[in-house]
Amino acid sequence: MPPPPDPLANIGQAALMVSETMRVLQKSGSNLVAEVLRTAPEFMEWEHLPPEDAYDGDSHSQYYYHAHPKSEEGTGPHDDEHGHFHLFLRGPGMPLEISPAPLPDAEPIDDPQDINTHLIGIGMNAAGAPIKLFTVNRWVTGETWFTADDVIALLPRFEMDTTVPSWPLNLWLTNMVTLFRPQIEQLIRERDAAIAAWQEHHPDENAYEDRRLEVTSSMKIGLAAHVEGLVG
Repeated sequence: MPPPPDPLANIGQAALMVSETMRVLQKSGSNLVAEVLRTAPEFMEWEHLPPEDAYDGDSHSQYYYHAHPKSEEGTGPHDDEHGHFHLFLRGPGMPLEISPAPLPDAEPIDDPQDINTHLIGIGMNAAGAPIKLFTVNRWVTGETWFTADDVIALLPRFEMDTTVPSWPLNLWLTNMVTLFRPQIEQLIRERDAAIAAWQEHHPDENAYEDRRLEVTSSMKIGLAAHVEGLVG
């Protein structure tokens, strides 16, 4: 599969698509979170929605939505959310020249389908609107670790071109990666810097598996203002 064109030239178009999908859902009495909640009879914390995740067999993009319990102190990294989307790309969708990072505890992976990398998390409020972008440590998603440069190179390959569980939601997620590409790149680089700093201060621990380090970078976003600034 040839590499897709650089999406930075299409940010304005992505802004329009993001706005249009949300408009159509609102007109239909739905929203982005409602679209994924209807894939299960009951929404439970930690449960992946849709069940067994959403997957595009052509691009090998994948995502799921879930929620964390609120912390007792009210200061947890996800206390401001209803839940969040985790976006991934699996091995068959990656170019051959990109390989997992050579970490000391990395194990060989024979089947490309067993390779996956987390691209970005998108925090949502109860009204179905995005409120932040974030990255996470390796233990959070059990991902295959790639360097920041390689994850950034994979961003244009995320495309959910299916109707399951929701065509508007899939279009929205695909275009959000394009719309916020500069911000996502920044967060991915901050992710690597945060883990390097953690390892330096905790030399006897494996920083990638340290449960004390969960969210490695985060940025609040205001979608309406961002889109307005791009399309006027």
